[in-house]
Order: sequence, then C-alpha cells, then structure tokens
Amino acid sequence: MHLISYEKIKKTVHVLLDIFRYRIPPHPGIVCFPQLSITRKAEAFPLSEVINSPVPGVIRVYPDRIAVIATNRCPVYCRHCLRKRFNRDRTEDLKGDRFERILAYIRSDTNIRDVLLTGGDPLMLDDGELDTILGELSSIGHVEILRIGTRVPCTWPERVTEDFVKMLKKHQPVWMSTQFNHPREITPDSGRAIDCLIAGGIPVNNQSVLLRGVNDSVDIMLELVRALVRLRIRPYYLYQAQTLAGTEHFVTSIETGLDIIRGLRGWTTGFAIPQYVLDTPFGKIPLNPQYLRGRDGDFFKMTSYSGKVWREYNPLIQDTKE
Repeated sequence: MHLISYEKIKKTVHVLLDIFRYRIPPHPGIVCFPQLSITRKAEAFPLSEVINSPVPGVIRVYPDRIAVIATNRCPVYCRHCLRKRFNRDRTEDLKGDRFERILAYIRSDTNIRDVLLTGGDPLMLDDGELDTILGELSSIGHVEILRIGTRVPCTWPERVTEDFVKMLKKHQPVWMSTQFNHPREITPDSGRAIDCLIAGGIPVNNQSVLLRGVNDSVDIMLELVRALVRLRIRPYYLYQAQTLAGTEHFVTSIETGLDIIRGLRGWTTGFAIPQYVLDTPFGKIPLNPQYLRGRDGDFFKMTSYSGKVWREYNPLIQDTKE
C-alpha cells in the first residue's frame, strides 16, 4: 500500500482551489473527483465570449440575435460548464444600470429580433425579477421572440410552478431550452416541471453535451432522446464537449459524436435526432455525418441510414438566362 504524503495532498488541493470554486455538499462522502489533467490545449475560456460582448452582459455572434447574461448564479455547478470564470453571486444580476445599458443597446439595433436569457441560470432570479426583465424586452417592437436557457427542469424542478408559468405566458412567444444529458436525469419531478411548461404553452428544447463516460454511446443517447420526446421535449442540440481547462476527461473525439448521430438516424423519429454542433467564437458549426456521395452524370448518389446506395435522377439544369 502506497501512502501519499500530507504535503503532496496539500499542494494538490491548493492547485485545485486556484482552478475551481469549492462548496461542501450535504453528503461529501458521495462526491468523487476524477483525475485532473490539464494539457497545453485546454483553455480557460474556449468561446472568447468577452471579445464578442459589445456591452457588459451581452454576447453577440449572429446578426439577428443576442444572448444576455441574466445572472452568474446557478442551482448546481456543472463540471463541464464553459463559464467557470463567473463569480457566483448577485453582483451582475440583470437590474439597474447594467440592465438599462443592455436595453439601450437592443433598442438601438433593429436587427435584433431574438433575445436569449442565459447565465448562470436565469431561473435563479425570482418570478418578479424575471417578469420585469421579460416585460421590458417584449416591449421592444423589433424583438420577436424571447428564449430562456436553464437546467432548472433537470436540476431544480420544484422551481417550475404554475405561477411561474402564468408569468411566462404574459410575455409570449417565450421558448425554453433545457439540458438533460442522461436518461437517469429524467425523473418524475422533472417530468412534472416539463408538463407544467408545455401545458402553459411554453415549447421546450433540449441541448445535451456529449460527455465521455457519461452519454457517449448510441444506446444511451437513443434512450435519452426517446425519453425526451415522450415528455414533448424536442432534442435540439448535441454539443461537442470542448477542451476546457480541468475537464478534458469529458471530451470525446468528434468521430464518436458523428457515429452516435449516424446510429440514431433511421432508428428513431426524425425530429428526435439533435443537431450535433461545435460552439465556437464564430458561432455554432454543424457537425454532420456524410450521406452524399456526389454526382454521377444525370444522377446524384447518396447513402441511406442502412448503408444502401440510392441514385436519384437529377440532371443539371442549364441556365437559360442571356
């Protein structure tokens, strides 16, 4: 038996404390810490969101939509989170001068038609605070839709109440994006929360993260997406996990993700197959399996989910314009 010296443990703990914020859970004995490995390729802020922030609290990489940080706080702190840089307190909650500057920015640009509230988790704010935020945003004429990105239906489903949903209905159209990463996360309580949202007219999309050793197989992902559509949740995105400092052990190869998407195609309902994407500072980039095999004279060749090749008659049409 090899014993680790106290000094080595102390040194390791201090290294970890410089990277992660720690809280003692109610039952610390059940917490395990996977081996931490930090490589040269790992990044603290892989999306460079600060560069894409025209005003504090706004992230913009697309011409017609923005993300707004509603709060830095979350009910849980996910190991794979891309925003570990946040101070988890109320100092940057969406209110006061910070909110007024964001509203002024949105009002000044009529191209902005879609506003996503993100965080942290916006549902850490109380109903009254969210009511005020959504009311101000929905009053801007060129803002067509509002979205809320939250893990609360998975991590804190009791937060979703009938009063909360009634408040959301005042500001329609409102869309909800949540994050279930494994079928075991879908519980009776989370099902009740989703049913409350759907019954209130709030559509719900799911954005999973592909995590090595957690959901990186066709069988688990198939079970997950089928469970989601039974709850009337649309599997929207499957994110490629990124080389975030301290969490490289979660990262799969992109080939693994492509194999999973290929394994879902044909074996479940079409709208249950999420779009596999990589989030970058330049926006989300679709990662798609290749089914097209190219042109063969007047035919275009392609491969079905089962591997059978189809030749579609599709002659090139000559441009008759002079």
